Amino acid sequence: MTPASTRLAEFALGLRYEDIPAQVVERAKVSLIDTVATSSFGAHLPWSRMVAAYAQRNSAAGEARILGTDLRVRAPFAALANGAQAHAFELDSLCQPSVGVHPGASLTAPALAMGQELAASGKDVITAFVAGFEVMYRIGDAARHTSEHLGFHAPGLTGVFGAVIVGGRLLGLDAQRMAHALGIGGSMCSGLLEFSKSGGGMVKRLHLGRAAEGGLLAASLARDGFTGPAQVLEGKFGFLNVFARDTDPPRLTAGLGEVWHTEKAMLKRYACHITAHVPVTAALELKAKHGFAGADVVQVTVAGQDKMVSHHNITEPEDIAMAQYSTPFCVAMALHRDPLDPRAFNDANLNDPGIRRTCRDTRVVKLAETEQKNRFSSRVTVKLKDGRELETTAHDFEGMPHRPLTRDGLAAKFRRLTSGIHGMDAERVLARLHGIEQVADVRALLD
Repeated sequence: MTPASTRLAEFALGLRYEDIPAQVVERAKVSLIDTVATSSFGAHLPWSRMVAAYAQRNSAAGEARILGTDLRVRAPFAALANGAQAHAFELDSLCQPSVGVHPGASLTAPALAMGQELAASGKDVITAFVAGFEVMYRIGDAARHTSEHLGFHAPGLTGVFGAVIVGGRLLGLDAQRMAHALGIGGSMCSGLLEFSKSGGGMVKRLHLGRAAEGGLLAASLARDGFTGPAQVLEGKFGFLNVFARDTDPPRLTAGLGEVWHTEKAMLKRYACHITAHVPVTAALELKAKHGFAGADVVQVTVAGQDKMVSHHNITEPEDIAMAQYSTPFCVAMALHRDPLDPRAFNDANLNDPGIRRTCRDTRVVKLAETEQKNRFSSRVTVKLKDGRELETTAHDFEGMPHRPLTRDGLAAKFRRLTSGIHGMDAERVLARLHGIEQVADVRALLD
């Protein structure tokens, strides 16, 4: 039987821009636009500056821009920095249904970096992005999103394979070398979830940068003849058997060229873990409808999925990264501040007595499966000092595939995240990104 990596490599290299449905191209462009904004915003955070400084110190001069800065380095270093920046503040895109992939950071970072280094066209970048998305999603889907049950941060694992495809296409690998690149990429997978239990959350930001960098490293080595195992995905000690449980290997290649998972890209509204997005939305709706303030709240109960209970029930977050991962903190923030402003997730609010009190007084429990329409379904109950008990159940938020951000909403997010960046003309960059398929050389996108 032909190894899955070979079949995926053949699909990725055989894909032509003209083969991609228009709505899939549009979804890819939306994800690219969103990621340029999130990465540019993330560039000026302290942990991002450390990664960018590392890239600048160690890279030779190059054509690939570190987004949000004037720095230009070689493609692997730009991919490292931009991937870390995109994931630097819980703002980057993901998917619904979730399979443990973050397409924006995993694919945009290496696509723009390698595209700029090679003077690739916008169509080349879009095609590489879609090919990477389709392969990466299927690998996550076959793993059945079980890597995090074992303590791995799934996007740090799956992201490598997406970056391999992006880099390999732009480098012009043949199918055999692309399959080897996927084999090499399997040994680049990394990322532990311990940051959610004992602090040190800066490392979470690094996982997507390392995935983007690792994918380009694997593709570059394969171009030069370096080899990797053929059964890297389904083999005895391959990805599915090492990093996951209860897997479904046929999903690795199911529906190639017929089912377009790129349409499942999902954009965030708030600078917090996606598990908190529906509870935060529900809390904002209750607050707007009933006109209470955060100081009026006595207790909050959030009912949600199992993962919310096991991974995100953090009532005493130690740092901003852990706070953004905490459902109680994010809901408390929504009741006291404006969570649409990513700058509201700061040390002052982390240590605000009122927000901390509401966070401690928030219980997270499991929502009955009969009440769950999807994995984000949540019921939020708020008890107030005046004795009222308010409750609502919500299942979605603006940004999900079936309820996407409008073009105006995307533009508003782009402007909000890129405001204040020296030398960046947000309107010009946004217009160029919307028309990226017309761009002959992607180095001109950000100039």
